[in-house]
Amino acid sequence: MIIHSASQLLTLKGGPQRGADLGNLGIIPDGAVVIRDEKIVAVGKTAEIRAAYPQDPLLDASGCVVMPGFVDPHTHLIWGGDRAAEFEMKIAGTPYLDILAAGGGILSTVRATRTASIESLIAQARPRLLRMFAHGTTTVEAKTGYGLQTATELRLLKALLALEDENRVDLAITFLGAHAIAPEYKDDPQGYTDLVSDTMLTIVWQWWELHAPGQTLPFVDVFCENKAFTLAQSRQILTKAKELGFPLKIHADEFDNLGGVQLAVELGAASADHLVVTSDADIEALGRSDTVAVSLPCTPFGLAQCHYTPAQKIIAANGILALATDCNPGTTWNESMQFVIALACRAMKLTPAQAIAASTINAAHAIRRSNRIGSLEVGKQADILILSVPDYRHVGYRYGTNLVKQVVKRGRIYSVDVGYYRTA
Repeated sequence: MIIHSASQLLTLKGGPQRGADLGNLGIIPDGAVVIRDEKIVAVGKTAEIRAAYPQDPLLDASGCVVMPGFVDPHTHLIWGGDRAAEFEMKIAGTPYLDILAAGGGILSTVRATRTASIESLIAQARPRLLRMFAHGTTTVEAKTGYGLQTATELRLLKALLALEDENRVDLAITFLGAHAIAPEYKDDPQGYTDLVSDTMLTIVWQWWELHAPGQTLPFVDVFCENKAFTLAQSRQILTKAKELGFPLKIHADEFDNLGGVQLAVELGAASADHLVVTSDADIEALGRSDTVAVSLPCTPFGLAQCHYTPAQKIIAANGILALATDCNPGTTWNESMQFVIALACRAMKLTPAQAIAASTINAAHAIRRSNRIGSLEVGKQADILILSVPDYRHVGYRYGTNLVKQVVKRGRIYSVDVGYYRTA
């Protein structure tokens, strides 16, 4: 198949974009891309491509932007229940600690998740995943973390593998047993840390080898914050995970600067995520490393806060900046990377081009898949968006609507219809 006559074909060629290079879209006016066997085999001007491949079926993208599918490198995709009542309490001014004391907060989601069957968890997560796909996300990082006990965390892993098998979206799975201190260990956080590092990680490694043979091990993540895991506890968990061969991620600097970024850089983590109160020294360390700075602007937005990731400092330090939704039930239930881009342009002063690069090739690098996805280059997987606009700057400029007309996933076409999709 040839997708041809795109008003702008955004290739984003050349790999992850650091610092001042962020925003190089590699635009080909009147561009075309050739797809065979789920892969991209040629990219160029429409006239040249059609002359070189005269027998291939055609898909006319006249008047449309054609670009790589979005990659969402940080989500809490799977959970039980919701916290809509808690949201209303927050808006009415109830302090979070009072909500927590009343049984709300993350522990309410933990209770709902622990009691949900695997069928229920899959049924609840499925429409979230389909909404992500309909809004142009073709690869999603998805964390466990609402079990906080071995059996439930394994059930979440099993549900995520099942979701990937049945859906169009590719998943990059992350084990987040260290999302919070389990309620059974509220007076013994070190005891729960020991359980995660000394027991859970080994069991997860063994379970994965049995249930996902041949697949890359999941990431291991930890929430390094006050009232979650200290820097020493985060080091304990991530060091053990690295010894077992797991790739690493970290939640850091959402509320407190504890040193999580320096730990991530030291251990070679794929990404450090949130980064709202990150120090200048930590930003410089990111700029000298291959650890991706993943910003989650919907989280402060969802919390009605005014402080966001210092994106301009990260760019100035030559860091690799990516964007993600952080889709979760407590702070930001949002499935649209288009909204993330619009928010990043306004709150973090990214240009639309920078935000698009941060949501495609750099986001792919945050899950260590930039060699396969995130750009339109020969040999890469054919994950492509056809937008119903002629200029890429509409992405970011517009929000609250879906600009995706068609999604091409592994070479197969899906047409978007009122937020969902159907096979073309």
